[in-house]
Amino acid sequence: MKYVCDACEWVYDEEKGYPEGGIAPGTKWEDIPDDFECPICSAGKDMFSEA
Repeated sequence: MKYVCDACEWVYDEEKGYPEGGIAPGTKWEDIPDDFECPICSAGKDMFSEA
């Protein structure tokens, strides 16, 4: 599953994770901490939609 930031369109891909941010490949969106912020624009997790 992929999730896109509504503010800047950065995409989080569960398959790839976000290793640069300490999120391992295969990490489900619901398992990411609620205080996660978009690495590009700092939008909160609530600003992401299913892609």
